[in-house]
Amino acid sequence: MYLIYIILCVVLTIAIVWLINKFVSNKMRPVVHIVLWSLIVFLGYTTFMSVYNELKFNDIKNDRFKASIENLIDIRDAQLAHNEVKGQFTNNYDSLVKFIETEKFTLTQRRDSSIVDEEMTKRYGGVTMMKDISIIDTLGFASVKDSLFKTSTRYRTMMNVPFAKEGTKYTMNAGFITDNNDNKLSVFEAFVKKADILYDQPKDLITKENQVMSVEAVNGDAIRVGSMQEVKTIGNWPKTYGDNE
Repeated sequence: MYLIYIILCVVLTIAIVWLINKFVSNKMRPVVHIVLWSLIVFLGYTTFMSVYNELKFNDIKNDRFKASIENLIDIRDAQLAHNEVKGQFTNNYDSLVKFIETEKFTLTQRRDSSIVDEEMTKRYGGVTMMKDISIIDTLGFASVKDSLFKTSTRYRTMMNVPFAKEGTKYTMNAGFITDNNDNKLSVFEAFVKKADILYDQPKDLITKENQVMSVEAVNGDAIRVGSMQEVKTIGNWPKTYGDNE
């Protein structure tokens, strides 16, 4: 787009020069040249600043999106752990942080075995029939905090949106949906509007960013993970920003 704009400016400049040489008197040409050069300088500066501002915006956007996505990944990992241990997701950050600090994973081992199938044995007149089963042994327990975050305490601030206005947090929802077999399924989502992350950037560039639709970009007006409409725990960002699965 910018290349086309520059080409059009060059063509327009050539056309103006030709018109000056053809129709403007020698006496008036110095004045016209001054005006023309002033216009060229202005257009050049405007074009440069337009390109520069968008490049600068993209660098800022990428840095801020990456930082926000790192927090969303932590929220997702914590929510998945909560669902594994508690059987559902939570919509409360305080309870999620407390869960991380106090709860434990149950470490198990699955092994296959065989036992007598009494029903089939009776059916076949006393001939011993066997059936395969799976046995789950409890091996021990592991701290959720140590498993997910090791020595880091970043989970205590994962709800805060970096680079946004002070106090801005990711919106987090949790609940249940019903599948076709009337089973209740736990779901969650966490998201932040792009406009909140880029609040101090030019409004026209934010509007343009909200309309992005590309496999190499974060589509839509928000960065989000999970969904309240379906069982989904992936993010809406490309893998260049971080793991979205």
